[in-house]
Amino acid sequence: MAFGRLTGSLRAAYRGRDIPAIVSDVENWIERSNAGHADSPAYDHTATVNDYYDLCNGFMEFGWSESLQFAPLGPDETLAQAIIRQQRLMISKLRLREGMQVVDVGCGFGALMRRVAQEAGVSVVGINNNEDQLEQVRLRNREAGLDGMVDCLKSNIMDMSSIEAASFDRGYAIESTCYAPDKVEAFAEIFRLLKPGALFWGQEMCLTDDFDPTSGEHQSIKQEIMRYIVLKEVPTFAEVDRALESAGFEVLEATDRNVGDGPTVPWYRPMEGRYGSWRRALVRVPAGRRVAQEATRLAEVLRILPRGSARVVGLMNRTAEAYVSGGRAGIFTPLYCFLARKPA
Repeated sequence: MAFGRLTGSLRAAYRGRDIPAIVSDVENWIERSNAGHADSPAYDHTATVNDYYDLCNGFMEFGWSESLQFAPLGPDETLAQAIIRQQRLMISKLRLREGMQVVDVGCGFGALMRRVAQEAGVSVVGINNNEDQLEQVRLRNREAGLDGMVDCLKSNIMDMSSIEAASFDRGYAIESTCYAPDKVEAFAEIFRLLKPGALFWGQEMCLTDDFDPTSGEHQSIKQEIMRYIVLKEVPTFAEVDRALESAGFEVLEATDRNVGDGPTVPWYRPMEGRYGSWRRALVRVPAGRRVAQEATRLAEVLRILPRGSARVVGLMNRTAEAYVSGGRAGIFTPLYCFLARKPA
């Protein structure tokens, strides 16, 4: 995404909204949820997640890529190459065949669904609850000439009842069910959409087996991750597996793909050093993020960027710090990948 496109994206997303107030609400979502006793109608976590993405969509694509996901990194790979390799692994694991109907739960900007449709010759329906992302999905699908193969629907992952049961031959969810207030219910909704015998691939944010619940340091890092990534909970590997099984799935395989054979690069390294273009590195690494925040403040004064943009960059800087803290401590991974099946 070029800078000019970023400015246009932010103006459209922020128009008529009190961005500093929304940033404060997102940063303090834990306190707001506790004040409302979490399950009270006074607090809506889905709305908070939507606000988070409304604030950050443009900056995330500018600094990361159109594919908003993590991937295991080889020592000689760029981040973009690693993401494509991870996506192709998923395509092979799902054993996709031409003509299949596939559901992408939490499709983001639609980069993965377009790759799946083009490379596997299948039809893909993307599910998303963020209107800003959906608008971009529709636009980019048309630009790619894939209107006949890909579609998208606005729906809350916790209630996809508008979609007919047993509609899809395959499904996947990349770093999306981690935002569900109840993981079992989210997996149950996906289970309902799939045909008997269908395969389901997921990529989850999890606590690793090195997490020590009695450690004050580990608990502090976990709380920072929850706060700045807007996660109601961070499950263990075993808890994800149990949630899948409770929803009716059979877990065929599950592993932290950050831990592999041969030399690897920690998944969080792109937020510490250069991987890919200099432009993206400048807004990913710590020094670059600080410079970006100051530059954004200046751009606000000059009215190049809308009011509140610097507050959003500050929020994203703290999000990156939370990711890196969890990764360095070895207690957090966004790469817990599983293949599950709906029994025939």
